[in-house]
Amino acid sequence: MRRGRRIAVDVGDARIGVATCDPDGLLATPVETVPAGKKARGRIAAVVAEYEAVEVVVGLPRSLNGREGPAAAKARDFAGRLAALIDPVPVRLVDERMTTVTATQGLRASGVSARKGRAVVDQAAAVVILESALETEKRTGNPPGELVDPAV
Repeated sequence: MRRGRRIAVDVGDARIGVATCDPDGLLATPVETVPAGKKARGRIAAVVAEYEAVEVVVGLPRSLNGREGPAAAKARDFAGRLAALIDPVPVRLVDERMTTVTATQGLRASGVSARKGRAVVDQAAAVVILESALETEKRTGNPPGELVDPAV
């Protein structure tokens, strides 16, 4: 397992959830929800710098059968532009199937109402994405997902 803080990003149409982990990759925690829009990548780049992240993982939404649709194309575009902005910090795309569902179920099980949950579900989804990426690396010994070329 490579040492260093990672940042996870759950890209949505309205909001972007951001999470981080400790340098040993043991605990993923929510950071903030960034409004989607022109300033989003800049804010995430600031978070990457603030946390001195060694890597960013961006959730890649796929359908249950593994196909990619319009949401995946948006995530790929976002990841590519972010990679160019924060180069040389690598950006990786990781499968995020079912993360929002898992995050929502976790929040409800914790007693968070649906109304209050909307404000933090994107952060919780980013935590789930990061936990999955960390677990994949621990299990396989390889970085998770697909490396994004910052030149694209």
